[in-house]
Amino acid sequence: MVRKPVVATISSGGYLQGSVNGKLPALGGKESPGQEKVVLKKKITLLRGISIIIGTIIGAGIFISPKGVLQNTGSVGMSLMIWTVCGVLSLFGALSYAELGTSIKKSGGHYTYILEVFGPLPAFVRVWVELLIIRPAATAVISLAFGRYILEPFFIQCEIPELAIKLITAVGITVVMVLNSMSVSWSARIQIFLTFCKLTAILIIIVPGVMQLIKGQTQHFKDAFSGRDASIMGLPLAFYYGMYAYAGWFYLNFVTEEVENPEKTIPLAICTSMAIVTIGYVLTNVAYFTTISAEELLLSNAVAVTFSERLLGNFSLAVPIFVALSCFGSMNGGVFAVSRLFYVASREGHLPEILSMIHVRKHTPLPAVIVLHPLTMIMLFSGDLYSLLNFLSFARWLFIGLAVAGLIYLRYKRPDMHRPFKVPLFIPALFSFTCLFMVALSLYSDPFSTGIGFIITLTGVPAYYLFIIWDKKPKWFRRMSDSSNP
Repeated sequence: MVRKPVVATISSGGYLQGSVNGKLPALGGKESPGQEKVVLKKKITLLRGISIIIGTIIGAGIFISPKGVLQNTGSVGMSLMIWTVCGVLSLFGALSYAELGTSIKKSGGHYTYILEVFGPLPAFVRVWVELLIIRPAATAVISLAFGRYILEPFFIQCEIPELAIKLITAVGITVVMVLNSMSVSWSARIQIFLTFCKLTAILIIIVPGVMQLIKGQTQHFKDAFSGRDASIMGLPLAFYYGMYAYAGWFYLNFVTEEVENPEKTIPLAICTSMAIVTIGYVLTNVAYFTTISAEELLLSNAVAVTFSERLLGNFSLAVPIFVALSCFGSMNGGVFAVSRLFYVASREGHLPEILSMIHVRKHTPLPAVIVLHPLTMIMLFSGDLYSLLNFLSFARWLFIGLAVAGLIYLRYKRPDMHRPFKVPLFIPALFSFTCLFMVALSLYSDPFSTGIGFIITLTGVPAYYLFIIWDKKPKWFRRMSDSSNP
C-alpha cells in the first residue's frame, strides 16, 4: 500500500502542495470559495524546450575528451561512424520519449513512465538512486569541469589548486540552485543564452576545421579505417561513450506539465535538438582530425583546447570560458529538469511531502530544488566521483530501456490510448534492445563496478518496503519521518 498524497495545504513559508491536474483539493472534496490554484506555470515554449535539450546534452565531453570513442574503435573512420550511429540511436530514444510525453502528459520523465507501466516499486527504485547518488554526483562532476575551466585563463603557467576549483565550483552550484529557486522564466532565459554560447563554441571549432579541409588538410583522413582493429568488447564500449555524450535528450519530458502545447512542442523540440546536436558532434570531430592526429587526440586531456591553441592563437583563451559556460548550462538544465522529477515523486507519495510544495509567488518547486544542494556539496567534497558515476551509469540505461519498452507494452495493453505523436514500432524496439544490451555488456565486461552499482540500486527495494509499505512503524520512527513532513 503506497502512502497516498495528503490534502494540499498552505504553509507558513508561502508554499502550496501541487497536484496532478493543477487543482488543489479542499477538505471534504469541495473547493472553498476563493481558493486559488498554485501550480507550475506553462512557461516552456518551443525555443526554451530546444534550449533545455541542447543545453543539457552539450556539456564538457565534446570539448574535453572525445577520445573514449576513438580509443575503443581504433580508427578515425570508425569513430566518426560511431558518433553518427549514436546520434541516430539517441534520436530513436528521443522520438520514443516524444510519444510517451504526448500520451502521458505528466512531468517526471523515466519515473512517471515506469510508474504508469510497471508500478510503484521500480519507479521508487529509480527515484531513490537518482536522488541519493546519480543526480548529486552528476551535478558535482559537471560542476567541477565548470570550476576548472572558468579558472583556466588565470592559471596558464601553473596547475590550478584543487581547493580553488572546488570553491569556485561550490559557488557555481549555489548560483544554479538559487536561480532555479527564484524564477522559472529567468532560468529558462539564461538557458537559452547558454545554449547559444555552446553552439558558438562548437562553431569556433567547426568553422576553422572546415577552412582546414578547404586548404586540403586531409592527411589524417587518409586510410581512415586503418589502424588498430576494434575488439569485440571495444565497439560496444565505444557505443557506451557515444551514448553518454548524447545523454540529455530526455530532460524535456521531466517538465511536460510546464510545456506550452506539449502535443506539438515536445516532438518538434526533440527532433530539432537532436538534428542540431548530431550534426554538431560529427562536424566537431571531423574538425579535430583536420589538425590533430588520432595519436595526438588520444594523448590530449582537453581536445578543444589543444585544437584552439594550434589554430586560433591568442583567441584560444576564449575556449575555456566557452567550455565553462557550456558546463554551467548543463548544470542549470539538469537541476531544472530533475527537480521536477522529485516534485512528481513526492506528489505520488514516494518522497517527503515537502518536496511537492510550490512557492505561492514564484511558482517554482523550491524544496525540490534546494534538496539537491546539500547532497551535491557532500559529493563535491567527498571521494572519487567518477567511480560513483561508473558504478551507477548502467542504472540510467536500464531504466531508460525499461521506459521505452513500456511504450511497446502500452501499444498492446492500451491500444485505444490517445497518441497525438506515434512512432513506428521498430524505433522503440531497437532502442530498448540497445539499452538493455549495453547494461548486459557492462555486467560482463566490468562486473566489479557494475556489481557495486547493481547492489546500490537494489537498496531501493528494502527502502521502498521500509518507508512506503510498512504501516506499523515504531513511534520513534514515525516521529523521525513526520519531522520531514510539515
